[in-house]
Amino acid sequence: MSQMIQLDPVAALMLAIIVALWVAAAVASIIMGLRRDVIAKTRARDIERQGALLASAPAVPFRVGLDGRIGADPRLAHWLGLPAPPTTIDEMAGQGIAGQDGGGISVVDAEGLAADIAAANQAGRAFERVLRLAGTDRVLLARGRPSPPAIGDGVIVWLFDNSEAERAITRLSAEGQAVSDALDSCLALIEAAPFPMWHRGPDLKLALVNSAYVAAVEGESAEEVVTGGVELVDSADGRTPRATALAARDSGRIKTHVVPVTLGGQRRTMRIVDVPMGEHGVAGYAFDIQDLEQTRGELGRFQEAQRELFDRLSAGVAQFGPDRSLIFCNQPFLQFFSLLPEWMSDHPEFDRVLERMRETQRLPEARDFPGWKADRRAWFNAVDAVEENWTIPGGQHLRVVAQPLPNGGLLLFFEDRTEQVQLSSARDTLLRVRAATFENLFEAIGVFASDGRLHIWNQSFRDIWGLSDADLAQNLRVDAMVELVAAKLADPSRAQLLRDLVRIATVDRQARTGRMALADGRYFDFAVVPLPDGNALFTLLDITASRGIEEALRGRADALEEADKLKTAFVANMSYELRVPLTSIAGFAELLDGGYAGEMPPIAQEYVKAILASVGRLGSLVEDVLDLTQGAAGNLPLSEEQVDMGALLTGAVAAARPAAEGKPLQLLVDVEPGLGEIRGDPRRLRQIADHLLNNAITYTPPQGRVTIRVHGDDDMIVWVVSDTGPGMDAAQRAGIFDAYPRIDASNDEGKQLIGIGLPLTRQLVEAHGGSIALESEPGRGTTVTIHLPRRHGEHGHA
Repeated sequence: MSQMIQLDPVAALMLAIIVALWVAAAVASIIMGLRRDVIAKTRARDIERQGALLASAPAVPFRVGLDGRIGADPRLAHWLGLPAPPTTIDEMAGQGIAGQDGGGISVVDAEGLAADIAAANQAGRAFERVLRLAGTDRVLLARGRPSPPAIGDGVIVWLFDNSEAERAITRLSAEGQAVSDALDSCLALIEAAPFPMWHRGPDLKLALVNSAYVAAVEGESAEEVVTGGVELVDSADGRTPRATALAARDSGRIKTHVVPVTLGGQRRTMRIVDVPMGEHGVAGYAFDIQDLEQTRGELGRFQEAQRELFDRLSAGVAQFGPDRSLIFCNQPFLQFFSLLPEWMSDHPEFDRVLERMRETQRLPEARDFPGWKADRRAWFNAVDAVEENWTIPGGQHLRVVAQPLPNGGLLLFFEDRTEQVQLSSARDTLLRVRAATFENLFEAIGVFASDGRLHIWNQSFRDIWGLSDADLAQNLRVDAMVELVAAKLADPSRAQLLRDLVRIATVDRQARTGRMALADGRYFDFAVVPLPDGNALFTLLDITASRGIEEALRGRADALEEADKLKTAFVANMSYELRVPLTSIAGFAELLDGGYAGEMPPIAQEYVKAILASVGRLGSLVEDVLDLTQGAAGNLPLSEEQVDMGALLTGAVAAARPAAEGKPLQLLVDVEPGLGEIRGDPRRLRQIADHLLNNAITYTPPQGRVTIRVHGDDDMIVWVVSDTGPGMDAAQRAGIFDAYPRIDASNDEGKQLIGIGLPLTRQLVEAHGGSIALESEPGRGTTVTIHLPRRHGEHGHA
């Protein structure tokens, strides 16, 4: 018996740990091995699937490396008919393969493929090439491109079997020959046709005609007719045959037209048909329809007479053809069913007409409309006439008679028997329209009966007064309404006014208008009008917005008026202020001119005279401005004297003549002898004459002409001043008499003139009770006409 080995506890523990680690490592290795085995099997299956997918592809790939070696699927040998897969391009042609008796591509194709592969390697471009297998009818299509980096260098080439496409080309060639044979047969048929047939080429000239065509045009032969371009007809619908053929070709549709033709010395009617044939031209044929047209004409005349009779009927009539399309309807029919003639002119089908009648609500109500429509469609197959009575929406009653026609069509008669019902319906419609109108008016409307009860109202009336449905349902009396609406008024004590207004309109039959304010700040214009039936119409129109606009405009007008007054006062004050320095300047200049300051050299004397002239013009201008502002303010002072107008005008012309001669220009004067006197202010009348003459002379260029004509009668003096100046356009004429100065002209020295002469002249003329008018056109000069009464009413004060 052997002795057991005793282990130290620490050693035993260490041994146990080592064993445990060894076992754990073994388990981990087993698990990792199993996992790698699973991954390997999965990848193997993927590779197997990809190989199967590649094997089932309709093409075979192969790679040609930079060294010219081919890496290919074993199927490549089968596709090329070789005993073994080729390793070079030469071997694809069967060269260098031991025991090779045939198969592969041709040597020429192999050389071309090798060149394509070399070009793809150098330029990196794709290529395509057709390869034919030696000794067979098979054709392959090679498509190649540089191989991706993942595969390696060189070129990837895919081979596709293109044999079926080549065989299809061969088949199509045979079919083309068959079509050619059929065309020959068709040409023979065209030649044998008993009616004219022809063909036009792409240029629309005659290219082919048959014997019937040659006989119809009385030609010698088809060649002669084609060469001479002899047409069967001269024109159709006002257009030449080539024009109608062009229309058919451009539209791509068959064109048919009927024209008269002379054949064999007889006038016949032919139906000409042009058939577009795309880029190959236009074909055509013609039928003799003389007898058919005669029969059709007789039938058309009969139908026209029948339709004229139907049009004279008060009943609605509609006729449908065998194909159930509408071929005729009279005006009452359109009116009965609210149908538009434009829509009916498209010959709608029977079902569509019924549907449109339903859309216009002119059919009887039917829960099962498709079934109802099918029952009416059976009228076409009925043996005898069918009669019905329709009650359509709106209360209209119609007697309907459906008469089947021998040709399979249908004739419908609709007789209106509801005149009294229509009148009642119209009355109801009128009431509904009135109610709708009330609801959509901007005004609030309430109608009070003769007993003071609120009879009719719209939503606005209800909202303004805040009336409830319960109040309105019991037809409030105006007394009760006054108590309810008093709080709505800005002044509740005026609520009784509503009752008084209703009483005045219903009892006294008088209308009243006015304005009221509500507590919420709104304003309303009201009107109470008696109605013919004894009731009273009460209307309210909200004017809150317009009142605000009115107040804003009134405030603006007041501000503008105040600004105008300030402007007038400013100009008047400035005129007075300018008088003082002007007086001083004029006084000192006169002293210098009189020699009180000693003898002056000649140049200084000229300067002083220029100062005096300018002071005189400026003083006159200040006086004019002051007169203009006083006239605009209505304060222009005028005296009352008897003025000899002949002498006044003679003096004015004499004063203006030096200025006219200085330009120079002609000054023509035609004053009626014995012109007589006029009652007015002589200074102001002289101002009128001076301003008119100065204005005409200023604006007339040298060598021009200014004409003054004055004549009169017992009541009026007419004064005309015309010039040959540049004239004015419409915009200038519109502001020529404005009450405020403007700068619009230049004198001979180029200095601008202040145009206040004509505005002041107008004020002076109107102050004397007269009128002034101006006529002017650009380039035609200006004419001013003044009418002054010899006596006028009070117009001013001395």
